[in-house]
Amino acid sequence: MLVTSDLDAEGRAMAGMSVEPYREITFDKDGDGDSAQRDTLGRLGVTDLVVFAHGWNSSRSVATRLYDRFFGPFPGLLPAGARVGYAGVVWPSMMFTDEPVPDFARVAGSARVAAAPTEPGLDAESRDALVALFPERTGVIQRLARLLDERPEDEAAIREFGALLRELTGAEGAGATAGDDEATPAFLFGDPVEVCAAFADALESLEAAPPPQEPEGPGGRQELLGSRLKRLWKGAKEALRQATYYTMKRRAGKVGERGLGPLLGELARSSPALRIHLVGHSMGARLVAFALRGLPGGTRNVKSVTLLQGAFSHYAFAASLPHDRGSAGALRDMQRRVDGPVVACHSRHDTALGVIYPLASRLARDSSSVAGLDRRWWAVGHSGVQGVPGTPSLTLDEALRAGVAASGCVNVDAASVVRRGGPPSGAHSDICHPELARVVIAAGRIGGG
Repeated sequence: MLVTSDLDAEGRAMAGMSVEPYREITFDKDGDGDSAQRDTLGRLGVTDLVVFAHGWNSSRSVATRLYDRFFGPFPGLLPAGARVGYAGVVWPSMMFTDEPVPDFARVAGSARVAAAPTEPGLDAESRDALVALFPERTGVIQRLARLLDERPEDEAAIREFGALLRELTGAEGAGATAGDDEATPAFLFGDPVEVCAAFADALESLEAAPPPQEPEGPGGRQELLGSRLKRLWKGAKEALRQATYYTMKRRAGKVGERGLGPLLGELARSSPALRIHLVGHSMGARLVAFALRGLPGGTRNVKSVTLLQGAFSHYAFAASLPHDRGSAGALRDMQRRVDGPVVACHSRHDTALGVIYPLASRLARDSSSVAGLDRRWWAVGHSGVQGVPGTPSLTLDEALRAGVAASGCVNVDAASVVRRGGPPSGAHSDICHPELARVVIAAGRIGGG
């Protein structure tokens, strides 16, 4: 279980939250949580409860700061007398120390300092986070870290690194196919040298770095080989990052389906008048989406779902994949379990989902395609929900001016505000904006909004 030392006996944040009433819902990696959490939520005395799930993260305190910032605008946007409560889902995930958290630059007092995102070495904090994520694989992590630190100029070392990634994640099977949001990503089964080279290319394209030039003079060929192998270690670190995301992706789905979904079902029985509004960022969007799959049959208390830069397949809700009519998305028709809309906010400035995510999904499975141009591998946070007939696509201004549909899937292009951030993730974490709070309120008709 996660540490909850900053909470009181009922899950209230002890100090500093921007909204009240606020509670936290804590799950372990298997989706298990304290059943008393349901009773606490049912006693808040509100008509509407906004439940937010974070994405990749490293601690409950960082998640709480995100919730504090995102929920902050709500009281000023809601009509007088609206009885709205707030809850933050806390689930065990991790982040590398060179990644920004949402609105990180404005978080005062944080000890986290972003390093150069493509340096191959693994710092101690990220190493410790990996051990916490994979406690049974400590030896593997130590060897991976040593390889990243030493960067041997030897293809055999790169191939060893690839084998260690498969061991770390317990990867089995032949790799993902487009639209299959639960399968093992194909890059774990590809040739490690080619995989690391592809990730290095992607990182350099995001940094607008020039390609490596052949050195002049005697020994140039040998120096070029050494330079190429050193460059591959940048890609190797990105492969490690994506391998951990695969593990967190599976975990997010499990926590949603086995933890949050059943809890919401219990709330429907104990507090039938309480209206639930789910919000998720990144892999937290996957968590709340998979919570729909875990809802008991006939449960209708979820009144809206808002996905912020969702890190899962944009075909997840499709009954039939455009490129494979005999297959469906992992969440086929789950939007019908929502008594309201499923709103997908997306941004072209999110390079984590526009470049790296499809590359990790596609690698070694379809080497003839260019990942960023092949729609099969895109994420919902990059292009919105796809493959669901009748899904409207709105600009953010249109959604805020006229509202969103009362049911079904709705795409909202949020690029006008979700636009800040450097490589390799781009604007993936740029979500703390009043405009997005207004989208949540409009989707759920909260307070008559």
